[in-house]
Amino acid sequence: MSHNTIAINQRMDKFNDHEQLWLFGYGSLIFKADFPFIERRPASIAGWTRRFWQGSHDHRGTEAAPGRVATLVPEAGAVCFGMAYLVTPEVFSHLDHREKNGYLRLAADITFDDGNSTEGLVYIATEENAAFLGEASEMAIAVHIARACGPSGPNRDYLLDLAQALREMGKDDAHVFAIEKYLGEIG
Repeated sequence: MSHNTIAINQRMDKFNDHEQLWLFGYGSLIFKADFPFIERRPASIAGWTRRFWQGSHDHRGTEAAPGRVATLVPEAGAVCFGMAYLVTPEVFSHLDHREKNGYLRLAADITFDDGNSTEGLVYIATEENAAFLGEASEMAIAVHIARACGPSGPNRDYLLDLAQALREMGKDDAHVFAIEKYLGEIG
């Protein structure tokens, strides 16, 4: 699958008959909500874990030297914490462009911090997309991130902003925090 997923996502219409729906964010959507939303709430999704295994050719890297950004990979028993946004369907034309580098819009069960849950959407870059970089050690990921830069700025800023946002939410993510630690050691 091409790493440009705009056309695929725009054909998905499962929620088009809704006036509003929930979107779960686990990466830059936590700390950079550059879209209108009705409500924002801390939330999680079960069965998925956040990993820096997706390449970024358009935001935090280039075609020749992609950065590494977060995606979700299935993991039994895992819970990924993030932020849920109540949005109108019109927002997805902007988000489909923003998340075009390999991310597909998928349905997910979202659980809010108060224990209530709902069905919503999440963007996930699966291993079938051409921009997927795959598993690497957290040290190797940190080295990669330290070198990468794209139109949205240095790749390290993405990782550091995400780590800070998770701390502010009171959420732990061993993968993110380990990469942050190694980035600090690299300088």
